[in-house]
Amino acid sequence: MKFSNVRLLVKDYRKCFDFYTQQLGLEAAWDVEECYGSFKVANGIEGLAIFTSDLMAPAVGNADKTQPTGYREKSMISFEVDNVDETYQALSAKGLKFINEPIDMPGWGMRVVHLYDPEENLIEFYSPLNQSE
Repeated sequence: MKFSNVRLLVKDYRKCFDFYTQQLGLEAAWDVEECYGSFKVANGIEGLAIFTSDLMAPAVGNADKTQPTGYREKSMISFEVDNVDETYQALSAKGLKFINEPIDMPGWGMRVVHLYDPEENLIEFYSPLNQSE
């Protein structure tokens, strides 16, 4: 078995694709006919993708159901960055709204900040705390 990617099933493909490329700055590897896109998350690795939910639902027998909204987060995309505060400031300057401000989480060994993508998928940016302090 070989890992391929984590794929978010989305309603508004273009809005999500633009968010990940234009606002977060991920490099697109694929952008296929307004239904499938993947993003490079590290050198040579396409670990994140989006796919139109309405195209996936019939394949798994869920065409008559809607996506849940208004519930606690079930998953999260996490990105390690060099400096959480600088990332927070740079993305805030682009107009992105964060859930919280950067905060140290000593029990996790990280400094973190969180936001949602256009379809309320939770995103975390973190930097390891300096363990020698």
